[in-house]
Amino acid sequence: MADTSPTRRIVIAGGSGFLGLSLAQHLHENNFEVVILSRNTPRSEGPWTHVAWDGRSLGNWKSCLDGAYGMVNLAGRTVDCIKTPDHQDEILRSRVESTRVLGQALRAIDQPPPVWVQMGTAHIFGDPPEAICTEQSAIGVGLAPDVAMAWEEEFAKARLPSQRGIVLRTSFVVGRDRGAGGGALDRLSLLTRLGLGGRIGTGKQGFSWIHELDLNRLFQRALIQESMHGVYIASAPNPVSQIEFMRALREAMGIRFGLPAFAWMVRLGAPLLLRTDPNLALYGRYVRSDKLREEGFAFQFPDVGPALQDITRSLS
Repeated sequence: MADTSPTRRIVIAGGSGFLGLSLAQHLHENNFEVVILSRNTPRSEGPWTHVAWDGRSLGNWKSCLDGAYGMVNLAGRTVDCIKTPDHQDEILRSRVESTRVLGQALRAIDQPPPVWVQMGTAHIFGDPPEAICTEQSAIGVGLAPDVAMAWEEEFAKARLPSQRGIVLRTSFVVGRDRGAGGGALDRLSLLTRLGLGGRIGTGKQGFSWIHELDLNRLFQRALIQESMHGVYIASAPNPVSQIEFMRALREAMGIRFGLPAFAWMVRLGAPLLLRTDPNLALYGRYVRSDKLREEGFAFQFPDVGPALQDITRSLS
């Protein structure tokens, strides 16, 4: 999917983390100029320009959007935390306010980018038991679906009427650490090395996932393919249960066993030892995109085993 046309500028808002640096590298390799718009300087150096912002207020940073080919918004506080009231408020505000101020910036420049690709989350569907969700499925209830809906509603208001807009409701991303703290796969890999990579709770909860390369290809496709618009689920076409995912991870890492964790153990250990929300492990969802299948998008990693083998092989 390499592009040989002249260099074009893509601005990645909230791009200093694991997903942003992965996407920035991918776009650079496909002949795009990349600007990372973030609060903090990326921890690793790379073929991009960094511009500082606070994610809340309009400033001189808006000039990097003027004349850009496209914009990607990944900004938002991680949900991998204990859900205190303050954290819940920041999870919501960081997403809504960053989206809002990007919309303000677009209205303050001469040549706004013609396409805006917005990060979303597959958690918008809640945690339905063993049902496969598609773009047509009902929205769930709870904190995560409420935050996801507020995020998408703000995007709908912030986007220019003339602008092509795409939301990618993303599932768990399987990828490599690039000096940005890695993804959640780092934590699962550590637990697996410690012999704790077994069933969590019932093990039947949905584990929808996507290889970072396929996610990057989806972002690039959304930027350049004018027929893409609206909401898409960004997840591999073959979701698995939690127990199946961990079995595939153990096989990829060459580890023969993984001790199970009962729900009560996770509820005690997750906040105390891992400083995270136990519900992230105890609940899940099965999602798949009807729209991508209808549009003929071919995943390079449709199955979890080869995807995890590819990632772990690159880390060895």
